[in-house]
Amino acid sequence: MKILIIEDDCKIAAFVQKGLQEEGFIVDCAEDGDDGLYLCEQGNYDLLIIDWMLPKCDGTKICERLRRQKIVTPILMLTARNSVEDRVTGLECGADDYLGKPFVFSELVARVRSLLRRSSYNFNENLTLDTLEINVAKRTVMRSGKTITLTTKEFDILVYMLLHQGSIVTHTQLQEKLWGINACSSSNVINVFIHHLRQKIDTEGENQLIKTIRGSGYKMEA
Repeated sequence: MKILIIEDDCKIAAFVQKGLQEEGFIVDCAEDGDDGLYLCEQGNYDLLIIDWMLPKCDGTKICERLRRQKIVTPILMLTARNSVEDRVTGLECGADDYLGKPFVFSELVARVRSLLRRSSYNFNENLTLDTLEINVAKRTVMRSGKTITLTTKEFDILVYMLLHQGSIVTHTQLQEKLWGINACSSSNVINVFIHHLRQKIDTEGENQLIKTIRGSGYKMEA
């Protein structure tokens, strides 16, 4: 497995690189956003570890550009910014998981292995509910013929809920499927994503598809 670390703190980068190499991974490093983005676009990596605050091009911009190019390599974002709003911002830009600094190396390894194990939606399937249509392979969403733009994480949550339409999806299920069992994403973070999805999917004049089941979670049904 090949991993790229984009981190401008040389001590942290060297520490993580050495530790991951001892775990059996092949690890490259970049010290700024421009070099890191170039390597992301040119290299064949199984996972990216990206610091939020980087010279030349910050981590969120790297995530956004890679996702626009349909590069779906798992991304673990590192940052000292740990508020709910910061976590949501990091995940909405295209990161798959979020680890705050300072961190324990064993937790980083657990997050890395979880991301590498996690299956992605790479099947060619169309999902529908009421007037909502999703092409999973092309990652497109439409409602009543109108295109809806979703972030990477919003799309993944919507697909997961549609695959379980008619059933209650709990906060724990969403966390384990989309962030991994070792993640510490709080229910507040998930609530924010659901709120954003409702604003985009359940617009005025349409049937409300995303329902809150108090004390349990959420359910998608017409």
